[in-house]
Amino acid sequence: MVVVWCPDWPVVAWGIPLDEPAAVVVANRVVATSPAARDEGVEVGQRRRDAQGRCPDVAILERDIDRESRLFEPVAAALEAITPEVEVAGAGLVGFPTKGPSRFFGGDQALAEQVGLVVQPVLAGRGDARIGIADGVFAARLAARSARAARGHVVIEPGQSPEFLAGFGIGTLGLPHLSDVLVRLGLRTLGSFAALNAADVSGRFGQEGLLAHRLARGEDQHPPDLRRPAHDLAVTWAFEPAAERIDQCAFAAKRWPTTSMPRSTPKGWRVFGLVSRLRPKRESGTIVCGATRALSAAALADRARWQLDGWLNAGAGGRPSAGVARLTLLPDEVVPATGRQLGFWGGRADRADDVTRVVARIQAMLGPESVSVPEWRGGRGPGEQIGLIPAAAVDLGEARPATDASWVTQPWPGQIPRPAPAKVFDDPAPIQFVGPSGNAVTVTGRGDMSEPPGMVQFGRGRWLRVVSWAGPWPADERWWDPLTHRRRARMQVVCEDGSAHLVSIEGQTWWLEATYT
Repeated sequence: MVVVWCPDWPVVAWGIPLDEPAAVVVANRVVATSPAARDEGVEVGQRRRDAQGRCPDVAILERDIDRESRLFEPVAAALEAITPEVEVAGAGLVGFPTKGPSRFFGGDQALAEQVGLVVQPVLAGRGDARIGIADGVFAARLAARSARAARGHVVIEPGQSPEFLAGFGIGTLGLPHLSDVLVRLGLRTLGSFAALNAADVSGRFGQEGLLAHRLARGEDQHPPDLRRPAHDLAVTWAFEPAAERIDQCAFAAKRWPTTSMPRSTPKGWRVFGLVSRLRPKRESGTIVCGATRALSAAALADRARWQLDGWLNAGAGGRPSAGVARLTLLPDEVVPATGRQLGFWGGRADRADDVTRVVARIQAMLGPESVSVPEWRGGRGPGEQIGLIPAAAVDLGEARPATDASWVTQPWPGQIPRPAPAKVFDDPAPIQFVGPSGNAVTVTGRGDMSEPPGMVQFGRGRWLRVVSWAGPWPADERWWDPLTHRRRARMQVVCEDGSAHLVSIEGQTWWLEATYT
């Protein structure tokens, strides 16, 4: 396999020169950086605040996968001069088998050089391409990442992939939970893991461990003699009149998982790759999309939409000359399904397939940003500690550490203690908060109250006596930014009717932020 990897592609897609510090973030976590940012200490996995602390001049960019995929399409299209079928594994990553092209160009070394000559003019100085050739996709990717210089390539001779992989750390498998267990067992490299007996690995770690063991031995994830997908899994839409906009084709692609996947599940298959065939009025196009594991319904829909977006918005010489008259989506590769594991107390233990299928259907009807998922973030108030991000930006079938409160490790002085309130208001309402003297309670910059709380009125309701209270907790937030600087103090109060509330004072006005009971 040949793998072409364009490092830092999320930054390149935004048009930021790589000699300027820039970082691309998803949910306030850095997922890509420019070389200039790495020189300043910005690393993948850091929080946005940490990255800005290490490099105040870093440009923070929100990740736009649609943009990345659309701008990467010319790179994949250029490789069609070498091979008729190119597999796009993601924005910035593409590959194809070497069997035919290698013999045509005179060997793997000559093929790698030819790939570099084809890809570099398309990149036009916006970045470089690293090329790796090895027996399997996993080994070829690591070979590409091992190439350091621009237009660099690493070719692993046939049969030498296990020796090449032996020195890599176990973390390169991309399976954090399994890697943690293996490290605690003393297996820190792929070579030590590959030396284990496959039957023992399968008995101890199951299907996931067996798959990782194959990768560590330099083999493909699945045997190469898998059956070809049946034609009845293909779904075709005819557009009359021809579709002129990407959203028309994308809407049809969104419906594909709910149409095709139910037919593949009873056969014991799961989709591993996807082919999009578009037939405009005067020409046709085929796009192949691969993945490192079986794709969920939401991932399949997103992959199809990215492919269509990249092809229909290509340059003048690559986009179709007329509207799309027919769209066909079919699996390029299927793998055996792992079955349905029943829960100990009944029901299914894994509902990810059902959830992602429903999410894909809602997104098809209401748009890709219509479904959000929560995650923990840093903050002092309850409305700041949990944020919502689009479901399209995460894989609902994988464990997400950000859903655990332990995900936030940074201290937040003035943070509201637990338990969390039952209801948090998006728009806090003003309230009346007075002391025993009847005067409004105020809080100084040092956190001292003018007098103890006495009575509180919510909206136009009756006045309630405050029977207990805690606080105040003052917070001087973002003092370094005049536009977003805020000074406020929060208190917890319990009223005579048994209700408990979180109130805050800002600008000499008291607000109701949340209610506990």
